[in-house]
Amino acid sequence: MPTTKKTLMFLSSFFTSFGAFVVICAVLGTQVWVSSIFAISDSFSNGSIIVTYGLFRGQSTQELQGGLAEGDKVFEVLGTLNESSCKTLHSVVISFLVLSLCTSLVSSGITFYNSISNPYQTFLGPLGVYTWSGLSASLTFLALVLFVGNVQSNGLSEELAGALYPRQPSATRRVQTHHYRYSFWLTLLVLLLNGTTVVIIVFYQKARRRRKQEQRRPMEEAPRDGILF
Repeated sequence: MPTTKKTLMFLSSFFTSFGAFVVICAVLGTQVWVSSIFAISDSFSNGSIIVTYGLFRGQSTQELQGGLAEGDKVFEVLGTLNESSCKTLHSVVISFLVLSLCTSLVSSGITFYNSISNPYQTFLGPLGVYTWSGLSASLTFLALVLFVGNVQSNGLSEELAGALYPRQPSATRRVQTHHYRYSFWLTLLVLLLNGTTVVIIVFYQKARRRRKQEQRRPMEEAPRDGILF
């Protein structure tokens, strides 16, 4: 059976790694990643288009001063996008987050197993926690960077707006701003929780190594005659 200290340390890391799993579920489930505002102006009307979306679904609103505005639209992101680099990158972002979800679940399983048992296999110990928590954090970070690049440089929001409002030519539509919303910022919490999991295990290993050195020191410092006796 593990010591009380080990149980407490690994239970703490279990809660942080499982917390990362729960937050990734929230990131995938909530559809408020970014809101993009487009200013539109032509000879008939002017106003704005607001497109808010997540990884799977979104909603758009058209506000016009003069002219007849279209009603609010609810759309599927991947279904709305044409076959392009935007769609490919968006699919990669989803895939990375799903893989991060799986790796964080494995990490939480390993930490819980260590809190109730002393596994002999090295990969089921701290090394496994480092590996799976590190993978979860890395995949989440890559998804974060790719999503921002897809929005800022690849024109993801522009492509969605063009598909949703084909009657509004791109020449009369320009981006005013992109606002990243709470679903997006939750990914930073995933990085923090995975990092905390690793830090807890690092402190546990350092304390364990120090305790072994303290137990070994009395034998090293004992007189040779006393040891022989």
